[in-house]
Amino acid sequence: MKTAMMVIGLLGIFLSPRADTIILAAAGGQSVLEYQQAAAPFKPYVAQLYTPAGVAVLRDAPADHLHHHALMFALSVEGVSFWEERPASGRQMPRDLKRNRNQLTQILDWKTPDDRVVLHEERTIKIHEALARSVTLLTWRSRLLAPGDREAVKLTGSHYYGLGARFVVAMDKDGVFCNSAGATGEVVRGTERLTNAAWCAYTAAVDGKPVTFALFDHPANLRHPPRMFTMTAPFAYVAATLNLWKEPHTLEAARPLDLRYGVAVWDGKIELAAIEALSQKWVKMME
Repeated sequence: MKTAMMVIGLLGIFLSPRADTIILAAAGGQSVLEYQQAAAPFKPYVAQLYTPAGVAVLRDAPADHLHHHALMFALSVEGVSFWEERPASGRQMPRDLKRNRNQLTQILDWKTPDDRVVLHEERTIKIHEALARSVTLLTWRSRLLAPGDREAVKLTGSHYYGLGARFVVAMDKDGVFCNSAGATGEVVRGTERLTNAAWCAYTAAVDGKPVTFALFDHPANLRHPPRMFTMTAPFAYVAATLNLWKEPHTLEAARPLDLRYGVAVWDGKIELAAIEALSQKWVKMME
């Protein structure tokens, strides 16, 4: 990864030796984010995210859940799951990719196993470089459109479908979740909970040093505040969901769904007030 082929500006896009991986990196070659742009074979995703000190916080395709791809976005469309990775699952197939100094935009066709396109996605991932010394902050934006040959498509999914993150092994132990609502939420099963909150954060240790991960929902998103999914055993996971398991959404061709999320990673244990302040700052940045 360190033998990058190209750097653009102070915060540039590195092309790794693997043609299917794009690396966003800070000045001096410090990796910030790794994006797996190929379907690989089911979906593109953020394969790794680093704190300002260079600590990696995400885990890709662990043996217990091979379909958990670090930071990924998936739903069910027309009854086909794009979250799971089985013969009957759908695939998010790349059609176009554009990139500039600090962001990338990818066009994806969500295809069923029989090669029918049931959803179009315009995905943009942007690193906010002005804050890079104190926090790694990115925006994940997914604009979802029904195909031109359909008047509408139905979005569904399990209670954890949405934009979700799986953490490195060290963060599976002794971590603590918090959220903007200060609530414990609804127990779904075991340690799995759903909480209505504008943001959710998780603090755990890597090599004995705490790091904090936060997921922000934008006020303009469908069903804001979202149902934040969290679990702590047998591993830690967080996802911003649309509550589609209880309330399916009909996506009409004339009304695209625009979803925006902020993802932040700090070194250290971050106080609630600081997380809230960054959340509000991020919302204003989106304006």
